[in-house]
Amino acid sequence: MTELARATVSRKRLVRRRVWANHSYWAVLGAIFVGFFVAALTPDAAWATSLLVLVQCATLLIAIWTAGWGVTDRTISFGLAVIGAAGASVNLFVQGVTLTSALNIFAGLLTAAIAVVVAAGAVSQGEVNTRSVAGAICVYILLGMIFLFAYSVISTLGTGPFFAQGTDGSRALRLYFSYTTLATLGYGDYTAAGNLGHTIAVLEALLGQLYLVTVVAVVVTRLGRPTRPLRDE
Repeated sequence: MTELARATVSRKRLVRRRVWANHSYWAVLGAIFVGFFVAALTPDAAWATSLLVLVQCATLLIAIWTAGWGVTDRTISFGLAVIGAAGASVNLFVQGVTLTSALNIFAGLLTAAIAVVVAAGAVSQGEVNTRSVAGAICVYILLGMIFLFAYSVISTLGTGPFFAQGTDGSRALRLYFSYTTLATLGYGDYTAAGNLGHTIAVLEALLGQLYLVTVVAVVVTRLGRPTRPLRDE
């Protein structure tokens, strides 16, 4: 590649980064809350599960756009969204324990992919600003969603009830349990049963507290400090 060609590519990358820098993670946060309310307010029906997976797919694509990465540059993330949409469509016509479990696992992978894209995009800005704060909030909320799907898989495939109260609960109830655990509120009205449930719940509580006292604390303390300009690559 000639020097002129390299310079042209660098200028294009700089322009793209400056355009992408105007994208706001608040849009991603809004999409995440749509998924949150779908999980919280819809019944445990096939159409609701498919709707939730489709919302997660759309959120992943919004996160890719917001982070400033071309869809073609992130084939794996885009592939997850396409496969998730296909699985959600199939679930509308073919229901079963295996497919439900597979969709819950895939929804967890989608949610994890959203968190990775948001985190990587926020870091690649090279500065701490309000978009970074929104990105940090997005990841925190996504942690609760990831564990929701983990609990759903355990309740679907487990031999006994997920909760010590003798029930697997609904998706809405598991969502409630996930976020009260993440925030370490410890209401005690519902508790996990079995060693696996206990382990996952403790892991979620630890991650929730460590995230708040490390990532969020660092982002907030660095907000407003002088930042370095964008550099050519």
